Amino acid sequence: MQPAARLLLSRVVRTPRLTLLPVGKENLPDLIRLKGDDEAFGLMLHGTRTPERAREELEDDIAFWEVRGYGTWAVHRTEDGEFLGITGLMERPDGRGIALRYALWPHCRGKGYAREAARAALEFGHAAGLRRIIGIARESNLSSRAVMEDIGMAEAGGFQHQGNPMIVFESLSAA
Repeated sequence: MQPAARLLLSRVVRTPRLTLLPVGKENLPDLIRLKGDDEAFGLMLHGTRTPERAREELEDDIAFWEVRGYGTWAVHRTEDGEFLGITGLMERPDGRGIALRYALWPHCRGKGYAREAARAALEFGHAAGLRRIIGIARESNLSSRAVMEDIGMAEAGGFQHQGNPMIVFESLSAA
């Protein structure tokens, strides 16, 4: 994506029920709690985070937005502004590509928030010029797999990570 086109793409994303805002320093307390919670973040790559690691990741996420023009959003319920979790696009450290990610508080499950946020992030990524976006879930994580399938991602392989079978999903833009 060209720098001028990147400026035209608003970083704030609104869905029928959610407002996605690029993460910033004001999100640090929420991110420390979310990323330290085993139920919310235990299945993410590298599992839960220490407060220091959450702080480092926030700094990386802010810089990633500046370099790439996409990244991680804080997901808020528009109705009351409640912080529900995160969604976004990140470069996987294993070289597999740009990956969709999402992690919401356990009390948000079963309400369609993850699907809504993940779909918005996926659409943003394709609009930003990403031709291929992947998502990865443990084979046993049926909820995460269902989210990716429901937003149109297709299975595209698998691998083992720390003894866990992982499934790779992908979304290819039409362009």
